Amino acid sequence: MVDAASEAGCRTVLVVLGDSKRTASGSPTGKAREHEIELVEAISSELKKTGATIVANPNWKRGIGTSIRAGVQHLIEIAPGVEATVLLACDQPFVDRAVIEGLITLHHETRKPIVAASYAGTLGVPALFDRSRLPDLLGLDDSAGAKSIILSNRDQVAEFPFPEGEIDIDTAEDRERFCGSKK
Repeated sequence: MVDAASEAGCRTVLVVLGDSKRTASGSPTGKAREHEIELVEAISSELKKTGATIVANPNWKRGIGTSIRAGVQHLIEIAPGVEATVLLACDQPFVDRAVIEGLITLHHETRKPIVAASYAGTLGVPALFDRSRLPDLLGLDDSAGAKSIILSNRDQVAEFPFPEGEIDIDTAEDRERFCGSKK
């Protein structure tokens, strides 16, 4: 995902990770906590090789909205003149450079402030939000994702057809089905 964003010309690539060492609430204990810390450290180690900036979110257990807010706030701090941001979810295996470039191109063609992927009869991420919509992302409730903004502003959304966006990998079983279907 990081490589695809870089290849598509995204100049600042941020990855928001849970900060297991400083999780604000619901901290696991014992082996579960150790595993969580090891996992975040392993992901961080791999990401350091990519040039992406890691944004730690100690509130990640409260919901996706906390991660979106953490990333957007950091983006505004390091790139105050940013024109737009593309939100990507790491669990969508078919997002590649062409998809991200497609979102950006459709934004330039339509001048719509939001460009969202269209799949399975709905709209969602990956999605592009121009500068005028960043306050909406900063105002998300803890458990709300970007889809809530997309669906409540349909007249301001350009739809990017991405049927493969329906496929996401949330569990080990999803991964097994996905990997098995590729053989």
